[in-house]
Amino acid sequence: MDIFSFINLFGGLALFLFGMNTMSDGLEKLAGGKLESILKKMTSNPIKSLLLGAGITAVIQSSSAVTVMLVGLVNSGIMELSGSVGIIMGSNVGTTITAWMLSLVGIESDNIFIKLLKPSSFSPILALIGVVMTMMAKSNKKKDIGYILIGFAVLMYGMEFMSDAVEPLKDMPEFTSILTAFTNPFLGILTGMVLTAIIQSSSASVGILQALSLTGSITYGMALPIIMGQNIGTCVTSLISSIGVSKNAKKVAVVHISFNMIGTIIFTALYCVAHYMIELPILQTAITPVNIAIIHSIFNISTTVILLPFSKVLVTIANTVIKDDEEEPEKQIAFLDERLLKTPSIALQELTDIAYKMADVTKTSIYDAMELLFDYDEEKGQAVKDLETEVDIYEDKLGSYLVRLSGHDLSDVDSAQVSKLLHAIGDLERISDHAVNIMEAGKEMQEKGLRISDQGIKEIKVATKAIAEILDISIEAFKNNDLELAYRVEPLEECVDDLIDEIKLSHIHRLKDGHCTIEHGFVLSDILTNYERVSDHCSNIGVAMIELAKGIFDAHEYLDALKVKDDPEFRRMYEEYKAKYALN
Repeated sequence: MDIFSFINLFGGLALFLFGMNTMSDGLEKLAGGKLESILKKMTSNPIKSLLLGAGITAVIQSSSAVTVMLVGLVNSGIMELSGSVGIIMGSNVGTTITAWMLSLVGIESDNIFIKLLKPSSFSPILALIGVVMTMMAKSNKKKDIGYILIGFAVLMYGMEFMSDAVEPLKDMPEFTSILTAFTNPFLGILTGMVLTAIIQSSSASVGILQALSLTGSITYGMALPIIMGQNIGTCVTSLISSIGVSKNAKKVAVVHISFNMIGTIIFTALYCVAHYMIELPILQTAITPVNIAIIHSIFNISTTVILLPFSKVLVTIANTVIKDDEEEPEKQIAFLDERLLKTPSIALQELTDIAYKMADVTKTSIYDAMELLFDYDEEKGQAVKDLETEVDIYEDKLGSYLVRLSGHDLSDVDSAQVSKLLHAIGDLERISDHAVNIMEAGKEMQEKGLRISDQGIKEIKVATKAIAEILDISIEAFKNNDLELAYRVEPLEECVDDLIDEIKLSHIHRLKDGHCTIEHGFVLSDILTNYERVSDHCSNIGVAMIELAKGIFDAHEYLDALKVKDDPEFRRMYEEYKAKYALN
């Protein structure tokens, strides 16, 4: 084996890892945010969690990615530790799919149909189809499928490179003498563990073992301990991902390690009995890539079957190893975990859910503030301030996270969603600021003993109803991505502007008649100005949604065209709101 064989070996490993990463990214994009919603809905039942973990791992081809995802979800408080146990077990089962795909490399036959199953026969076709799809397809979904096909082809080529690189080893007596050391099961476990820990992929280390098995020098007795060690080595990724997270998230890594360690201990004991006491002849027989896939599946499935009834015991072990700190403060924002950037579509789905919570908090702050205008209460006033502070935190953290997420390779749909959220959160934050201003206007009236005239109160209540409706419409349109509702925001905003002008004019008449004072006018002006600003920000949310949906990126141009051309539908809705919120 010369220097070029080593170059081919490591080059093949590089292609293997790149292909797996490309395929995984394509599969994850194709699945989109559905994975996140399924994860949260199906973790109550251990069997469902197990099947879910196996399914997701089989889809995205990475148990490490699933575990890192779990650490992020538990760290955010979105998922309970107990719900993650079944998914961890299932991910070990799902990762066996890769070994079965890689076992195709060892197919040898003159039969044309069987030969077609060999990766070197069909990978070029898949690569060609994938390249054509990524270059020619307009649909993002088809492009993602193209990347999946390219990733699979590159992965298989990498496997072929590794197999060809190690083929000369079968004729080297030095290699055979080295392999005798692996008859010691503990050394085999250590080798599998270290190799997997270094490359951080159990699938890749299984692939290397399968490539070596093609030399005919690897026996069952050597392969079994290495396979068991690989399952411990794959825990390194979850261990690294648990650095700097909450104690509850660290427990996910402990559960993962405990599960794999216990499984390895059980099967090591069985192996030692078979190896040293019964002396099974098969342990000295050369193993093939298919046999490795079978052993890998049996080990992972059996470990899962044995330990599934003891899921609660694994949680207890995690709670014992990582003690809860009663003084650890709770997070104000449930989710902003950087680990989920590894799966952008899932991170975006979580950010979307949080933005919707932010919208609800903003809406509550305005409603509570408007109730305090003529019936001020200090405790409720402080609650409005607290809500505004909460919205500020949402806006700050969501904004920075969305900007970072926008730097990732996102689909057009996800990019549009990021833009929609970035547009909306700034307006939501400003609306909550106006809620505090409205509340303070109520406080000022109470402290100064001011009482607006009955007609003035009646007019403000009409404006309050209009503001409540435009807030409801804009937030519901934002949360449900409802363009029909979004189109209703601007006519109502125009109506609110006219309504506020009418109220100001009416106040001037009352001022002349001596029914109101200038001091009343200052407070009234503050209230109406904040109402108008709230209406403007609601308009911004609705217009941004329409812009993104229609590909228009000039809000002024859109609004000018809407009003100048006297759009009949706009005018109809405007007249409808004008009649609904008439002062007389």
